[in-house]
Amino acid sequence: MTATQRDLVVIAIGGNSLISARDKKSVADQYDAICATVAHIADVIESGRRVVITHGNGPQVGFILLRSEIARKNSDLHSVPLVSCVADTQGAIGWQIQQALSNELRARSDAGQVVSLVTQVRVKADDPGFADPDKFVGEFYDEKDLPALREQNPQWVLKEDPGRGWRRVVPSPAPVEIVELDAIRALLDGGFHLVTVGGGGIPVTHQGNHLKGASAVIDKDFVSELLAEDLHADYLIILTAVEKVAIHFGQADEQWLSEMTTDQARQYMAQNEFAPGSMLPKVQAAVKFAESRPGRTALITLLQKAKEGILGKTGTRIYRGARI
Repeated sequence: MTATQRDLVVIAIGGNSLISARDKKSVADQYDAICATVAHIADVIESGRRVVITHGNGPQVGFILLRSEIARKNSDLHSVPLVSCVADTQGAIGWQIQQALSNELRARSDAGQVVSLVTQVRVKADDPGFADPDKFVGEFYDEKDLPALREQNPQWVLKEDPGRGWRRVVPSPAPVEIVELDAIRALLDGGFHLVTVGGGGIPVTHQGNHLKGASAVIDKDFVSELLAEDLHADYLIILTAVEKVAIHFGQADEQWLSEMTTDQARQYMAQNEFAPGSMLPKVQAAVKFAESRPGRTALITLLQKAKEGILGKTGTRIYRGARI
């Protein structure tokens, strides 16, 4: 992936990718994962590219929601609305990335400042995603645990995340507009390294001339793609929990892909090769970005392989037309 001095890269860090194992999900563990990741992002900044960082929050928003529900059941504490849980994760994870990247850049004698911006994203109040929850949140459960979970939490909707276990799902409407886009552009123009639309952005709907929080979690891949288009970015890089995209995932003929044209990706999606709520939105976002303007490339790869992926040594590259 060659670059010019003016190249702008949107890097989306998956919430799941911050948790390396079931016993590695504390705040400290996740911060360690972030520190490892920002070292690679700092390499990108040093190469002369401008970088905007987004992040997911699936596991983390589920943890906060579960803590809220446990507290409500066992005390007089109030429950926390889902939209507030999203805002909580945006602030917490954004701050961790901001601090870790700032420390990494200072260690390299880079004087650039990192800013994490609390960001709202408008969705449609009548989006069908509200009626059909499909966004995975929280931790993974074994199938044998489902009866007890459903008995203890009758309000939960649980679905299988193929190959990984069962998880809670919540509504996930499509992003329509990034409310603070002008502020994002101003910060970029001011030379700041930026963390924004964390956790997909805080979902809001229009009610007359006012905005109101919505009970949902927007998919960070879709809003990262929207942001990349709005900012006229050159590259969209989605960091996740696997090194490459696979077809026939988990089967004897499993095949890991180093590249896909957008036409190939559409064919694979039509064949249901990618799991909804997991790899599917990543591929959908990559295809939309690659097709949005000639010369744009998307990359999906493992968080720990970010540097190699950016250098073109691993990951799955998605592009339109002839190979770039």
